[in-house]
Amino acid sequence: MTPAFTKKAVVTVILIAIAASAVLTWNALQPSKLGAGFVSGNGRIEATEIDVATKLAGRVEAILVNEGDFVQAGQALAQMRVATLDAQRDEALAKSRQAVTAVASAEAQVAVRQSDTTAAQAVVGQRESELDAAQRRYARSETLSEKGMTTRQILDDDRASVHGAAATLAGAEAQVTASQAAVTAARAEVVGAHSGVEASEATVARVEADIEDSQLKSPRAGRVQYRIAQPGEVLAAGGKILNLVDLSDVYMTFFLPETVVGRVVLGSEVHLVLDAAPQYVIPARVSYVASTAQFTPKTVETASERQKLMFRVKARIDPALLQQHRKLVKTGLPGMAWLKLDTGAVWPAHLVIKVPD
Repeated sequence: MTPAFTKKAVVTVILIAIAASAVLTWNALQPSKLGAGFVSGNGRIEATEIDVATKLAGRVEAILVNEGDFVQAGQALAQMRVATLDAQRDEALAKSRQAVTAVASAEAQVAVRQSDTTAAQAVVGQRESELDAAQRRYARSETLSEKGMTTRQILDDDRASVHGAAATLAGAEAQVTASQAAVTAARAEVVGAHSGVEASEATVARVEADIEDSQLKSPRAGRVQYRIAQPGEVLAAGGKILNLVDLSDVYMTFFLPETVVGRVVLGSEVHLVLDAAPQYVIPARVSYVASTAQFTPKTVETASERQKLMFRVKARIDPALLQQHRKLVKTGLPGMAWLKLDTGAVWPAHLVIKVPD
């Protein structure tokens, strides 16, 4: 046996020993079969993501947070430039003041028209008196004419006076009608002026709402995941500025085969073990089970599993637990979800809940 062959054989033996040791170590680290009362699936930690976007087109004035910052609901996150909106608000306020002045002017016109009506009614009273006097004089002249005590000319003159007084009264009554119509028109102008005030106030409120919306606030507590835009950039309406992660809604999405998903009940216990922190076992509850199957996702690796249809399942972590350890929450981490199908089954020692202190 040559030295070269002996050396090669030794290396081969060492490699086989190392491989065997690795296999034994890997097998030792894997959890044992848990029986029919449990089922498992691999998945990733996910969370509800929220895009903070501008309502109106405009330029980003400032971004007040950085990636990784924790934010509270209602906290200011970014500010859009509002110079144009300020000008629009000033214009709307000026128009509102004009509308208020128009109301006062219209109400004054109503008073004027009412005075005109009163004066016209007084003229009508005067004309009625004049007509009555003319009619009485005519009646006397007619009696005297019948007795031959007055001339025919005087009788004709008194008759003409009656007709003239009647015509004058009709004209005065028409003037009253016109004045009353003018009052009605003036009151309509008052209503229109009040509507103008309401419209201008609504415009002011709208612009002020746009100004308020230009300060982008966090809709809920969470963590800033990405800064999508930068100060000085011009964005269209709906342009995204920040992406937040809602740390009160964190879950693992995993997939189960059709043979067991029918036994999964909403609220079932799930224990999560993350690849990045295998020393911890995180409690969760089933919050969603897909109603339709889909082809096996890429995260399922074995050939036997790839031949099955799988159902998507979500296991939600308790928000109170997340709040206690929110600085440790990371999305995208892979791990295993162990789900208890039998409520009477007992969790094995290596899957008993264990969370960070």
